[in-house]
Amino acid sequence: MTPTRAVLDATERLLDLAIDEDLGPVGDVTSAATLDEKTRGEGTIVAKQKEGLVVCGLFAAERTFARLAPNVRFERLADDGDRLAKGKVAAKVAGPAREILGAERIALNFLQHLSGVATLTAKFVDAAAGKAIVLDTRKTTPGWRALEKFAVACGGAKNHRFGLFDGILIKDNHVEAAGGVKKAIERARRNAPNFLKIEVEVGSLEQLDEALDAAPEMILLDNFDVAGLKACVARVRKSGKKVLLEASGGVTLASIAEIAATGVDFVSSGSLTHSAPAADLSLELELAKK
Repeated sequence: MTPTRAVLDATERLLDLAIDEDLGPVGDVTSAATLDEKTRGEGTIVAKQKEGLVVCGLFAAERTFARLAPNVRFERLADDGDRLAKGKVAAKVAGPAREILGAERIALNFLQHLSGVATLTAKFVDAAAGKAIVLDTRKTTPGWRALEKFAVACGGAKNHRFGLFDGILIKDNHVEAAGGVKKAIERARRNAPNFLKIEVEVGSLEQLDEALDAAPEMILLDNFDVAGLKACVARVRKSGKKVLLEASGGVTLASIAEIAATGVDFVSSGSLTHSAPAADLSLELELAKK
């Protein structure tokens, strides 16, 4: 996959912070103290996970080396979104060893985190088996949202709204403040930009009926068990209303298959971004023989 301009811009901002915190005012003092400036090396970025992974963040790793190691050649051997088996090489680097080592950790931090998100997402998508579309949420690391949502897309899921500005999602606190589900939807329809679709969260069959009366484009079924989700799907179909259903709340890798099979259109999970473990990739470096 190719990152958007928003993803690339966010990467540059994050790189500014990462370079400042890792190299500080004087740079990599260890490499400077132990390696001759003429020493050259060649390295491979290798997938180490036993079960393989979905690689993501190569664009960020490449930018890291471009900024910190201008004399190092960075060669991609995979694309963001590719599935790599254990031992497969994602990229190669060659050039001054000091520069390679100075850029290594920042590049791997991007790769390991984003590949972790993409890999976990792919597991959710595989488990849903095409019965429902998997969505992410806004439960992202501050500043990393564009990159994490790109990683979700690399894993095969779809992005929900990016932020509070590009979609109407009426949640329980909005419902409470507005005086009910129907009132909240009607108020949103009057006041929101007309190009934004309206989604509302419901937590009971009674609220579902109230939402159906107001006809939003999408209804979020929050924290229903499987039996409850099936009942909601049946009620919506019986109503004849054309409304999309999203299941959310407590969705795990163990439960998503059963949830997706209830007939909902979407299943969303914050764990794709807030609980993804880092993927295991490493940079294996060989110094040129003198």
